[in-house]
Amino acid sequence: MYVTLEHLKRLEGEVLDQLHALGESQSRLGLEGETVTLQQLRGIELNERAAALAELVLWIGFLQWHIRTFGNASVAEPVVHDYGNIDHRDAVLAYDGVVPMRDAAGAVVTRWDGVSFKVHPVTGEQVPDEAAQVPQWTYVNPRQAVWPAADFIVGNPPFIGNKRMRDALGDGYVQALRGVWTDMPESADFVMYWWQRAADCVRFGLTRRFGLITTNSLTQTFNRRVVDRALAEVGAGGEAGQAVALMLPNTQKSGAGLPRPVAGKLSLVFAIPDHPWVDSSDGAAVRIAMTVGQRSSTNASGRLLYAVEEQVRDDGEANVKLIEQAGLIHANLDLRINTSGLTELVANRGVAFTGMYPLGQGFVLLPQDASKASAGNDEADVLKPFVTARDLTQQNRHAFVIDFWPREEHVVRRDYPALYQWVLTRVKPERDLNPVEERRRNWWLFTRPIPPLRNALSSLRCYIAVPRTAKFFSFQFVSPRTVPDTSVVAIASDDSFHLGVLSSQPHLVWARETGGTLEDRPRYQHKLTFNSFPFPSDDTGLTPALTDRIRQLAEQLDAHRKARQAAHEGVTLTGMYNVLDKLRSGEALTAKDKLIHEQGLVSVLRTLHDDLDTAVLDAYGWGDLRVALADHTPAGAEARAGAVETLLERLVALNAKRAAEEAAGTVRWLRPEFQLRQRGGDQASIETGDEEAEAAHAAAPVAAVAPVAKRPWPTGLPEQIKAVADVLTHTPAAQGLADLEARFTARGRWRERLPVILDTLEALGRARRDAAGWRAA
Repeated sequence: MYVTLEHLKRLEGEVLDQLHALGESQSRLGLEGETVTLQQLRGIELNERAAALAELVLWIGFLQWHIRTFGNASVAEPVVHDYGNIDHRDAVLAYDGVVPMRDAAGAVVTRWDGVSFKVHPVTGEQVPDEAAQVPQWTYVNPRQAVWPAADFIVGNPPFIGNKRMRDALGDGYVQALRGVWTDMPESADFVMYWWQRAADCVRFGLTRRFGLITTNSLTQTFNRRVVDRALAEVGAGGEAGQAVALMLPNTQKSGAGLPRPVAGKLSLVFAIPDHPWVDSSDGAAVRIAMTVGQRSSTNASGRLLYAVEEQVRDDGEANVKLIEQAGLIHANLDLRINTSGLTELVANRGVAFTGMYPLGQGFVLLPQDASKASAGNDEADVLKPFVTARDLTQQNRHAFVIDFWPREEHVVRRDYPALYQWVLTRVKPERDLNPVEERRRNWWLFTRPIPPLRNALSSLRCYIAVPRTAKFFSFQFVSPRTVPDTSVVAIASDDSFHLGVLSSQPHLVWARETGGTLEDRPRYQHKLTFNSFPFPSDDTGLTPALTDRIRQLAEQLDAHRKARQAAHEGVTLTGMYNVLDKLRSGEALTAKDKLIHEQGLVSVLRTLHDDLDTAVLDAYGWGDLRVALADHTPAGAEARAGAVETLLERLVALNAKRAAEEAAGTVRWLRPEFQLRQRGGDQASIETGDEEAEAAHAAAPVAAVAPVAKRPWPTGLPEQIKAVADVLTHTPAAQGLADLEARFTARGRWRERLPVILDTLEALGRARRDAAGWRAA
């Protein structure tokens, strides 16, 4: 704000100087006596001390300018006025007060403070101290905060990711926030609440422009949904319209017949997708994005700046070289491809998954620990190889993971006592203090076991794994027994044709463009990147001979990399691809690079990729792009950039063509037998999203349901899943939880498992949820 004040006063001076040069004064403009003052700068700050300091700094800046312009004698008493420029309050959540949160019995709800640990008496390791509790708070009358009227909104909101919000802000705050911002996806980061409000103020005409600094995860799917919606929406705006109406002048709020604002079109007129930054809260180096939005009648062109070179100075700051392009800026902060216009193809669904999330380091065993935890070979079915992104890109730890899913606790204790005790002493202390009740209750199981992924892998000889976040996306085959961590995307295919296409330039370019970034590393988003990617087929020029060629090259590529890593312990995929990058660009190799080049046979790796790229481009019928795409030298940069843009345009067009085919009933399945079996074989009505058939089904009258005899609740989880699926299949009416509970008899807490079973059936394509309840899919 201090900098803004300086610029406003400078602009004021320039205007007055120009008027003077023309022989005029402010009166000519009808602005006699008007001047820029502190009252034109408003702010909201949660920290009371920071709010007071910000207002004081503004006064100091204003007085400095005043004395420079008019001298000391012109300063009137009192020197500082309390204009109340900076509101000391929350910027996104208003409330009347906070009171301790209480449970059904009236006891105060507490949770572990997140920082206090103690030594476990058995393992000697640090575990959460359950005695270190902090109270949770209920927010009284929570509502969206109202912002002061402003022509321009600028800000640098707090960088708190959605997964850290409860730890940083408290359960009560997050519940209240999400309860009143019902249009905001729960996956969105905290900063997106500021972005949404600023965008709404601009769309409804209350503000001319906004400019915000956010983390560069703005371009990732979980945040990009907010940007997508803001750029697409035109009209009254539902919740957004109601919230913005609170900011109207009082006369317009209460005046009968006065028009309410209608949302217009929002355009991004300036953006930097990725830029280095130092977080003011803790001094950490982060990556940020900058966006400026304004209201326009059509899609307005904007200025997009890319960082192409960064040099870190001795003081920790960075000199950044930027290049500028102009055009329509999409939600992914790119001019070339509008990811919000892509269609997730039915042909690709149910094949790619984010890996599993154990939630507890005690589940993971390094080779030296496996013998300590295990009692023998009879535990091999639950002690499985485990792979993380780092295992794929760096040196593989050859770790194992204890995977008890889907066994009940008493079964685990009876059949695997040694591993049960290992998890009991190393996982349960942490899970006991988790704020999510289901994670506490099922402490011996992964928090994300992903049954559909397990099902998809069950009949394969191997599957494809790729790091979710990495400088280079290196797709590779792994054993079907290997459990992929949540940092890995698992693609349930053992077809080396798929491995080859995924490892080629068409898909790698697509992945970098659609996936966003985490910090400065590309991110692989399996839903947006994989599910929307159109594989080559007979309509693009794919022949049996080309299919065999791609398979052979993919197998050679996978075998070559694994052989070099097996022969030389220090060779990693990151190291090999760093050297390959230098070879392609013509950069001189260092002594370390030369060693990796020799041990990894990187020039051989280059020829394999070149041949694979040629074969895949031919399979698409796009051989005209081969030479330009293969030239990574500085001299060929312009031609390659043009070829990349053309490649993306063709892939987007092919995505649209495939979506139209699927709507007409033709699906080019990746794993036809498996995918059709999962979806009951009904390609037209289930997989193409036939809206008319869906509407007819929803509108059909529901027949009266005859009383159904209760059945015993099965003891095993697979049998429980089948029993619930049977009820849905044979019941035409939608079923709520109470309806399903009434169809079974059992003792204990079996009802608590129903929501998880229903979610599993939905993921498997066996159930669907609508406003009335659950139905068979």
